[in-house]
Amino acid sequence: MTLSEEELEMNMDLDSDDDDLDSDLDDDSDSKDGGILHSTSKRVRMIFSVMASPNRIDILRILNSKGPLTYSELKSLAGFKSKKESGKFAYHLRKLLRQSLVALNKSERRYTITNLGKLVLSLARQIEERSIIESGKMYVRTSGQSIEEFNSHKIIQSLVREGSLPLELAQKITEEVENRIYKYQITYLTGAIIRDMVNSVLLEHGHEEYRNKLARLGIPVYDVHEMVSNLDHVDNGAEGLLFNAGQKIFAEHLLTNVLPKDVADNHLSGDLHISNPGMWSMIPDTIFVNVKELLDDGLDLGGKYLNVSRINESKQLDEIASSLCVIISLLSKEASQEIVLDGLSTLFLKYSKSLPELEEKLTNVFAIASTTSKYNKISTNVSIRLQLGTDTKIINSIISAYKKYVAITPIPKIGLIIDNEKGKINDVSQSISEILLLGGKVTIAKGQTASNGVTNGITKSSNSLAINLESVSINLPRLAFESNKDETYFRARLALLMKPVLSSMALRKKEISDLTRRGLNPILAKNTQYMQKSSVSLVINLVGLEESVFNILGFKDNKDGRAVLHKVIETAIDVGAKKGKELGDNVIICMTETEASYRFATLDGEKYGKNSSLNSMETDYYSQGIVINSSEIHDYTPKTEIISESNKISKLLNGGLLITLDIDKNVKVVEIKKSIEKIAELVPSFKLSRQTPICGQCGFKDQPFEDKCPKCKSPYLV
Repeated sequence: MTLSEEELEMNMDLDSDDDDLDSDLDDDSDSKDGGILHSTSKRVRMIFSVMASPNRIDILRILNSKGPLTYSELKSLAGFKSKKESGKFAYHLRKLLRQSLVALNKSERRYTITNLGKLVLSLARQIEERSIIESGKMYVRTSGQSIEEFNSHKIIQSLVREGSLPLELAQKITEEVENRIYKYQITYLTGAIIRDMVNSVLLEHGHEEYRNKLARLGIPVYDVHEMVSNLDHVDNGAEGLLFNAGQKIFAEHLLTNVLPKDVADNHLSGDLHISNPGMWSMIPDTIFVNVKELLDDGLDLGGKYLNVSRINESKQLDEIASSLCVIISLLSKEASQEIVLDGLSTLFLKYSKSLPELEEKLTNVFAIASTTSKYNKISTNVSIRLQLGTDTKIINSIISAYKKYVAITPIPKIGLIIDNEKGKINDVSQSISEILLLGGKVTIAKGQTASNGVTNGITKSSNSLAINLESVSINLPRLAFESNKDETYFRARLALLMKPVLSSMALRKKEISDLTRRGLNPILAKNTQYMQKSSVSLVINLVGLEESVFNILGFKDNKDGRAVLHKVIETAIDVGAKKGKELGDNVIICMTETEASYRFATLDGEKYGKNSSLNSMETDYYSQGIVINSSEIHDYTPKTEIISESNKISKLLNGGLLITLDIDKNVKVVEIKKSIEKIAELVPSFKLSRQTPICGQCGFKDQPFEDKCPKCKSPYLV
């Protein structure tokens, strides 16, 4: 709308029902009194006349919530969209301007609500609420963003439908709640307040089980404020905030309404730890999948992800690269910890004559696929599994592309798993060392193993997909503390704890299967025939085994002590096998890294802080797997105690052992290469670990630095 049109509308002499009221006020008999009292009284009456129009109140509300608006914007938001209504809108706006409830910024041509306008709007709201109370009616602001007249029958319906209360009891509870509502004369009645009152009355009458069914899941206002205020750990924008808020609610639902009470209590007390509780019933933790089989027949998403391009069978390199980007991106949404992609070298086998182009395409694929959102502080890892001894040229090209990707990515989302069961690690150790120096993620493992050392629990070669549910870790030191240094009782407590946990994990499997079948995880449902294949393993992680046996139970770190340690592992495997047979599920036991290690040590420190055995620990976390220092590896042989013990435990554990080769940050490529080749001769699987300083301000990591970033001078290091 042009300015001349606006001025034309604002100057039109319009008739309105409100004119009669204004005329009456202007001709009021009090006008003959004159003086300040008359002037003030007339001013107040004029303001009340403005408030008498719902249209003008709406205009004030819009400006109060939206801020400064142009004439056209305000007119549209106020609902005056047709040309016939233009004059009516101009009339109402002119009234507000005359009484200084709205002001016009002439330079910007925008209208704003004045402080007087805000006061009038607040007064109108108070009058409305008080009139409702005085009239005997009450209105509820519902969670569906609407205002409805209070109706006690809806409380009865909710109690019966949601809480399964008998009708007579529901009526009794509702009557008491209704009496309290009228007694308190609440002016701002909401659905949340009513639910709180209902739950309070239920608790007072001893109906805790009904109360739990009716509990409102949510986040305290203070926590929401803290989430918005502290954004240092939110690096994926508003999506990160939404994920955090949603996961808190689903985690609360898991612990209060899904898990058996004893299992939930064990988690809260620190006997065990459930990782990613907000996604427990939705998505699996680790997925092993052959990416070539996914892409051979084209990407089938059914009626999900309708904004994602449907890609048919890919034949050209560009098409395969595009499909691979989509697959990695979407699969990352269907696992909470890791996606292990197999078959990549076979997928690109026919492009061995154009290796430079292949490297360029793959570098772009890795870079683009890394932009996917993440559910946690640590994003879902994507690991490319490469089998040495096959497709050598293609494998070398994939490794080269990965090296280029690592060089341009501060913290890589994608990693490599090198399977050297049929090939020699020496063929790629130089490249691996250079990648590690750049901050890349590399694991060397024989067979199907994830980057955290946990194996694929399904051995059937016909399965192109295998899934691990591995979110549960057991606090062995806590069990040892409670066993009074009785090793037999300690293992009995472990067995007693594992059984209900595995039953809960079996229920989790069924819940994920059901949600997947209904379309929550479309790739698993459509492309891998997830429901038709028995390819899910339940994984239990043992934390703090060495502290339990040597520090707490009091055994010495010798042959006899190690025998006890092995017996604990055998007990866990035996219990898992028997319970798995009972449930009809595959159960495996592992020892890998987890955030539970720090949580367990912290909780036990608070509970048993005066115990000297706990205070003798050198770190603030419990043992999780085995760590080997690269500076000592060159003198090791298969008979060296740490090597022989690692291999012994690896054979005992049917779910895998994380062995970490810790490399000093000052070690050069040549020394890293030697360490990799040496340890590959001694243990079957290991993960490479090296601290790479990264600037938390600009992401710089091109060269080693200590205190400040050489590029932006920031002291904030990751």
